[in-house]
Amino acid sequence: MEINRRLENIEKRKKVKKEIISWAKTLVVVLVLVVAIRGFLFTNYIVYGSSMMPTIQDRDRVIINKIGYGIGAPKRFDMIVFHANETTDYIKRVIGLPGDFIEYKDDVLYVNGIAVDEPYLVEITDVYKRYPYTHDFTLEELTGEKYVPKDHLFVLGDNRRNSVDSRQIGFISFDDIVGKADIAYWPIKEFRKLK
Repeated sequence: MEINRRLENIEKRKKVKKEIISWAKTLVVVLVLVVAIRGFLFTNYIVYGSSMMPTIQDRDRVIINKIGYGIGAPKRFDMIVFHANETTDYIKRVIGLPGDFIEYKDDVLYVNGIAVDEPYLVEITDVYKRYPYTHDFTLEELTGEKYVPKDHLFVLGDNRRNSVDSRQIGFISFDDIVGKADIAYWPIKEFRKLK
């Protein structure tokens, strides 16, 4: 009887040990997946400042797709996060693609001489009808370049009167792009796909 009880205890301990090892393996796999997903596929950012208002508010949290541009190229009006310098990342909207001639005249965006609608600015421009929301400029006036260079982008913040963007810092290299801002998830009541 005593021997049977000891054998049962030994078996129970073996089962508990196997269960613990199984859980530990599962946790390690989950942690590796989380690190891989966060490091290579998606990450989150907290937006500081008002340069993308009203599309994105100060302190909104957004999810950044880090793999999208490994497969395809940025598109006009994508919102991207990029390294502005060694310590700071910015979020801005792609306005000019490589080879584009960009110009603003009378609050209208012209790409390669054709007026382009910016639907995300409608709410803003209604408020600022008395004064231009985006002051007139050409790429050449701002950068000395007539066209957006190869493997570079021209970006602007949606809040044109309060944004440090390509008008001040110049073109953005494809190498400096972190990823595309896809979703705003915080505050939770403002959860939405970004456009």
